[in-house]
Amino acid sequence: MILEIEDKSKLPISLEIIQKSFATVADEFHLTKENCPGHTTFMTLNKLQHSFESGKRMFLYCSGSKPVGFFSLKQIDCETWELDHLSVLPEYRHCGIGKDLLDYAEETVHEQNGKLLKIGIMEENEQLKQWYLQNGFVSTGTSHFEHLPFTVGFMKKDV
Repeated sequence: MILEIEDKSKLPISLEIIQKSFATVADEFHLTKENCPGHTTFMTLNKLQHSFESGKRMFLYCSGSKPVGFFSLKQIDCETWELDHLSVLPEYRHCGIGKDLLDYAEETVHEQNGKLLKIGIMEENEQLKQWYLQNGFVSTGTSHFEHLPFTVGFMKKDV
């Protein structure tokens, strides 16, 4: 079951899901607070709260009554939305939850008359990139930012 977060009381569990999910990536690519303090695994509750208060829509995936997945959506313009922090707890991966979250995000954007869903990923994470490609996204370019020790890959999908 996927539920939209209506109030800030669900943000601490959301943050826990995000941090635990992105920690596997941080470990794999040797990202630390020292070499990449802005990586999602080091996100603070204040930052998540600020995103919520600024209008980002946030969603939890619950397996039974246990929250195990998360994503957020931000409207960029009347047709374009950004998908962010799609997360599934490591012990719940490879069960279709990520695909369910992605499908739900696309449906949500479509219901809002959105036409385009955009994401930014770690370009070096080939497994993640391939997953998005298999789910209909196309690469639109890359950028390197001085404060990040990896390349950011940009992708989009028509919805």
